Amino acid sequence: MGQSLVRNPVHIIFSTKNREHIITEDIQSNLYAYLGAMCMDNECPPIEIGGWTDHVHILCLLSKKVAMMNLVEEVKAHSSKWMKTMGVKFENFYWQDGYAGFGVSPREITDVSHYIVNQKSHHEELFFMDEVRGLYILNDLKFDERYCWD
Repeated sequence: MGQSLVRNPVHIIFSTKNREHIITEDIQSNLYAYLGAMCMDNECPPIEIGGWTDHVHILCLLSKKVAMMNLVEEVKAHSSKWMKTMGVKFENFYWQDGYAGFGVSPREITDVSHYIVNQKSHHEELFFMDEVRGLYILNDLKFDERYCWD
């Protein structure tokens, strides 16, 4: 094959430290834009970014040059530093260790994108931990609750 062609849509989720509800609505759009810029800097164009007060979802095209672990590490490190510059209430901002990442079928991109856009209404009925458990089960991902939330 003369060239390398790759299309890897991925859905990445990570939460604030101790799932603290610190991502207030007044900062959300700026944070999501920053996360999108970090994805672009890593050659992983964002499709949709959203979340709620204690977590974020990133739907992007994973670059053929970047491992998901490295993308998440970069995005979390830089955005955590950026959040600390956004005012006194964010000076102790941290992301929780770990993340969840899932491959997305090209036929499911629109559904996943809508899911991310509708996080506010989604979380009127469902807690973050229940949401992630459901995604683990849906994606047939084996997990141990003892290591998921700390």
